[in-house]
Amino acid sequence: MLAEAIAFYTLAFFLVFFAYRVITVPNPLHSALYLVLMMIGLAAAFFNLGAQFIAGVQLIVYAGAVMVLFVMVLMLFDLRSELRAFSRGLVSGALKVMSAALLAGIALGAANSSVAILQPPADGAVSADVTKQLGVLLYTKYLFAFEILGVLLLVVAVGVVAVSRMKGGTHGHH
Repeated sequence: MLAEAIAFYTLAFFLVFFAYRVITVPNPLHSALYLVLMMIGLAAAFFNLGAQFIAGVQLIVYAGAVMVLFVMVLMLFDLRSELRAFSRGLVSGALKVMSAALLAGIALGAANSSVAILQPPADGAVSADVTKQLGVLLYTKYLFAFEILGVLLLVVAVGVVAVSRMKGGTHGHH
């Protein structure tokens, strides 16, 4: 029990530290790398809580695919001019603080309202094989939507490569 608590609080400390670094590091690529570390730590937290399926999805979908797309989009911009445009000024700083406060309020409100939803049913009827049920549902009833999502992600990846090769991008032919 003590070892689990130590592991949880150590992991929580690193998650908060990585999240803090995501928003305080001036270089967007370093920020993306801290976001990847945060997502990997979040997967470890899910694994510690016994949600191995969610941990795997966290690693594959978010730390893998989404971050690859995010870094590809970052490569489209001239990061030096973007950094100069959005990093200075009293109005910019006030907007950042207000946005962070609004986001924190929304997150706290959502967490507060979801506590009742997360309570197990009174009769204790919790299915232990939720992952199998999810897989069967995903590959039977929602197979077409799943395949369309795969095609959509492929189109997005091809579009990012095409736009990055256009004149004007950071990797364009000048």
